[in-house]
Amino acid sequence: MSEIDLAAITQSVVATGPEIIIICGACVALMLSLVPHPRQHQILASISIFMIGLAASMSYFLSDYPQTAYAGMFVIDNFSSFFKIILYLGTTLTVLMSGKYLVKEGVIQGEYYSLLLFALLGTMIIVSATDLLMIYIGLELQALSIYVLTGFLKSNARSNEAALKYIILGAFSSAIILYGMSLFYGLTGTTNLNQMAAALSTQDQSDPMLILATGFMLVGLLFKVGAVPFHMWVPDIYEGAPSPITAYMSVAPKAAAFAVIIRIFVVDLAILQPIWIFSIAAISLLTMALGSFAALVQNNIKRMLAYSSIAHAGFLMLGLVAGGTGGITSIMLYLLVYTFMTIGIFAVIIVLNKGASRGESIEDFCGLAQNNPALAFMSLIFLFSLAGIPPTGGFFAKFYVLTALVDKGYVELAVVAVLLSAVAAWFYLRIIMLMYVKQPTEHTAIDLNPSIRTVLLIATIGTLLAGLLPAWLLDFTANSIPSVFG
Repeated sequence: MSEIDLAAITQSVVATGPEIIIICGACVALMLSLVPHPRQHQILASISIFMIGLAASMSYFLSDYPQTAYAGMFVIDNFSSFFKIILYLGTTLTVLMSGKYLVKEGVIQGEYYSLLLFALLGTMIIVSATDLLMIYIGLELQALSIYVLTGFLKSNARSNEAALKYIILGAFSSAIILYGMSLFYGLTGTTNLNQMAAALSTQDQSDPMLILATGFMLVGLLFKVGAVPFHMWVPDIYEGAPSPITAYMSVAPKAAAFAVIIRIFVVDLAILQPIWIFSIAAISLLTMALGSFAALVQNNIKRMLAYSSIAHAGFLMLGLVAGGTGGITSIMLYLLVYTFMTIGIFAVIIVLNKGASRGESIEDFCGLAQNNPALAFMSLIFLFSLAGIPPTGGFFAKFYVLTALVDKGYVELAVVAVLLSAVAAWFYLRIIMLMYVKQPTEHTAIDLNPSIRTVLLIATIGTLLAGLLPAWLLDFTANSIPSVFG
């Protein structure tokens, strides 16, 4: 082996140091799960958080040294580092709020934490991949881990049903993405995004095969974010999966999917924009409309938040329509704020959970302000933010998406988005009314253990700071956009 090859291998290994750390953490957690111990969950959770912290520290160090690895298939840049912040944050908070929930549900399998780390690894690969094959590996690693985690409550019929549906529909989406990738390879002779961009620059944009390849790729990726008409899996899977996993699914995989959509269709293959922009604009409005109106009639809060997630995905897609610096920045800012407020409200659901789905009915929020004023106030902040009401982070996240649209001349889209957001605000306000106006159905003690307190505190602070200091957060986000827009 030549010195050049050895140096390249060493550089690639160092560049993927955070991913290697997570792999090691997942393997250690898996092995320790085989060792019986009365505090197994606490030990595995602590190891998981430590390894995530270690990976985050290395990611921070590597962010000062932009580089490619593995012959251009993997990249370290500000864009991938920003999304990894979201992934680390979402996974850490999920680990923190999982322990008591799993004990309450009678789940003692320690491989839960290993699977969660493997899911994190898949999303990390996705946001740094610059090759279609690497992207597919990340998508499948993440998906396979979440399939198992969705059905982790083996004695729960809803969880089993959700896992089965997710596997079947997820397999279809994976096949569609892979077929789109194969068409792109056939058209360009490469799977590297930079080389594909150079090859496509000389091709006719009206080529039916190019349009078909773009369509298949987008359909598969839009399935991952739950966009209409590829949303049919979201409500059942969100309702049936363990609540911490539902929270994780609504944050990390969604962020990774938008990261890869941005990298492929807005950055590297921006030349394809005329093919997909009008379709994305129409799908985004349909997604917002269906998510908003369907959520109005839900009585299960996890199902309601599933449709809420669909509506938020539609709003995020408007940033793709805007494109450019403003559009990408608005999507990234929105996803960061969305992480705090979504994890926060799911933490509240977990606190209210008493087993057998207690805490999932919207009626279980009745009189929460009397039973626990502090928890009700934090819920108020999360719900205000999800509804886009100032001065929370959700308001400014939506505001910047709308600003990006208006700056690009899509005023009509912005107006429709505002109207649909007003519809969506009602189902959040409905829960607030139940908390503060209705009498509690029963007076029960609410157990706020240290881990869930930490999650609620971080989520509350993050949601409020995003609203009180939006300029700082916007600058931080703007500094993380791909260099082609810098």
